[in-house]
Amino acid sequence: MPDGSGSLTLVLHKAIGEISPEAWDACAGTGNPFVSHAFLSAVEDSGSANARTGWLPQHATLQDAEGRVVAAAPMYAKSHSYGEYVFDHGWANAFERAGGRYYPKLQVAAPFSPVPGPRLLIRPDAGIGARELGGALAQACDELKLSSVHVTFCSEPEWTTLGEAGWLQRLGTQFHWENDGYQTFDDFLGALSSRKRKTLRRERRDANACGLEFVALRGHEITRQHWEAFYGFYTSTVDRKWGSAYLTKAFFPLLSERLGDAVVLMLALHHGKPVAGALNLLGSEALYGRNWGCTGDWPFLHFELCYYRAIDFAIANGLKRVEAGAQGEHKIQRGYLPKPTFSAHWIAHSGLRRAIADFLEVERLERLEQMEALTSYSPFRQED
Repeated sequence: MPDGSGSLTLVLHKAIGEISPEAWDACAGTGNPFVSHAFLSAVEDSGSANARTGWLPQHATLQDAEGRVVAAAPMYAKSHSYGEYVFDHGWANAFERAGGRYYPKLQVAAPFSPVPGPRLLIRPDAGIGARELGGALAQACDELKLSSVHVTFCSEPEWTTLGEAGWLQRLGTQFHWENDGYQTFDDFLGALSSRKRKTLRRERRDANACGLEFVALRGHEITRQHWEAFYGFYTSTVDRKWGSAYLTKAFFPLLSERLGDAVVLMLALHHGKPVAGALNLLGSEALYGRNWGCTGDWPFLHFELCYYRAIDFAIANGLKRVEAGAQGEHKIQRGYLPKPTFSAHWIAHSGLRRAIADFLEVERLERLEQMEALTSYSPFRQED
């Protein structure tokens, strides 16, 4: 379908495999692995994102007259709101109680991954911006007679641009650790208040006094046996939290095969046997913590494997930050401070749009107040 500019055409693809990795990644860049062709293809080819699971690929590309892809968006037709981490169940329920049809909707996202980053992917030489691609997605929503398009965990510039174009804006909160030029973990500890510094040292000491060996494996260092163990950790965590195992067993080895050294699997071994694991992906500036799990009861193991070892890795590799996933106010005391996340929403129905706009205005003020309050619990020393 035309994108509205007269010179570009919007094409929707039923699989990421319809688009060449070179064409896609020329738009996505190399900074964030969650929008790479490798990650998205691993999600699809493993059977994690498909029509059966309610994540029907509808990847969008803008193509010029010669068929060159100049912009792209990882997009799915969703028959539910699970696996997104920006919750709109209330919007859907209200609309359907009023006689509307909320699903299917269009979701621009990295599936099952609450990781901030670019969502409207533009070639550097395209001569267009996020506004044009966002406009094409909104036009597609209207022409397909769908309820909405949701661009979740997008970058702040994308959020601002879409807001200026009439999209509804939503704020969320995550907790990120930032590297203030630290050369060692002790440098980081030195920036904390005395009481918090003692707490972290005690937690690390106790976690490392249990006879566990810790290793960080990358890419092809990770064997099938490692992934077998990790999948058990992953499903046990899902079972304890009454969630759904969105990712199939085939996903994890496929991920390390396709993303290589960008996959960082941190394991805790007891007598050589894995007893816990934390999966991370490596970007150009950040380490992104994703899934974790363990067997047995080990003091402070979650903090050590998911937070402190991630900080060690970030310092050793000169990374600017660690993003440890959704939720978790307990992360604050371990140096992970609240940061805003951004989502933009195109709502086709005018009545639903007004109701959601009113809700988001109140929610946004609450989020900002909450982040300010949470920041007051920072473990870092207060400068005089």
